Order: sequence, then C-alpha cells, then structure tokens
Amino acid sequence: MARYKHYDYDQLLMVPVSLENQLMPGTLESAIHHVVEERLDLSIFEERYQNDETGRKAIDPKILIKVVLFGYCRGLISSRSLERACLENITFMALACGEKPDHITIAAFVSSIDNEIGSLFTKVLLICEEEDLLGGTHFSLDGVKLTSNASKEWSGTFEELKKKQEALERKVKEAVKEHRAADKIYELREN
Repeated sequence: MARYKHYDYDQLLMVPVSLENQLMPGTLESAIHHVVEERLDLSIFEERYQNDETGRKAIDPKILIKVVLFGYCRGLISSRSLERACLENITFMALACGEKPDHITIAAFVSSIDNEIGSLFTKVLLICEEEDLLGGTHFSLDGVKLTSNASKEWSGTFEELKKKQEALERKVKEAVKEHRAADKIYELREN
C-alpha cells in the first residue's frame, strides 16, 4: 500500500516578504517605482484630495499611478484585473506597498486624470529613456516602441522628438479608452 505525507489545510503559514526587495534593480517595475517616486511632479493631485479634516484617508496617487502604468505595460487594462493583480501578484503588491486598491478606486482614479494621463505616461516613458532605464531593449505600450538611446531613430531634432511625444500621447489615450471599454464590459457581465 502506498504511503503519502500527511497534509492539512487547517494551518497557518508565515512567509516573510520584503516588498522593497521585490523591486529588483534593472527591472521595469523598479524603473517605474523610481520614476514615479523621484522624478514626477504630482502636485496636481494635492488640490483634488480635499480630505484633510474629514473623510477617509486616500490611497496615495503615486501608488495608483505605479499600479496602472505597470498593469498597462503587462497588458492588464481593466480595473478589475488590476485589483486582482494587487491581491495576487507579489510585484503589484510591492508597487502598491501592500495597499489593496479596489476596482472602483482604480477606475475612478483613471477617470479623474483623463486630461493628464497621456502626458503623465509620456513623461514616464521619456524619463525612462533619458535615464537609460529601458536597458537597451524596447518598451512597448499598445504597439508603441521606444528603442534604446543608441538607436539612430531616437537621435534627431527637438521637432522630431515632439512629434514622437505626440504620437505616444495618442497611443496612451487609446489605451485608456480600451481600459474604460474593458471596465464597461465587466460591469455588463456582472449585471
């Protein structure tokens, strides 16, 4: 007769995880974390959050930007898929610093930055390119490729760079529209 090791689901398991150690240098998630924490001016959010005396504390916009940007880079465009990732994926947990934004919070945030999202994401990509955080490979967002700074296609005039920036902003806006459409499809399925 075969013998098996005994197993029991009625037990606790403690696994120590350092969120900071999950953001390994040289990875996309580390680059996004660095750019959002150190380089982006996010003062536009200060006046939007009027909860200093009353109301519940809000999730820091830096966390939401990191989650949304990393999610979009990984093909997660619906707020429900981003919510699930923050609960199940250790990299998303690290970027969210243990916060668990729900899909309503994520969708409301993306909608609230409708006018700024294109330029915000474009700034992130340009900063990554400027600091050589893309690692000499390419970065794709909905078919847009940013190649390394050694490439001939990225050397040129400021006018050419501005055209490329405008193209990036259009692509980011298209990705946001897809995000909203995916959220509506999920809502219709649930109802």
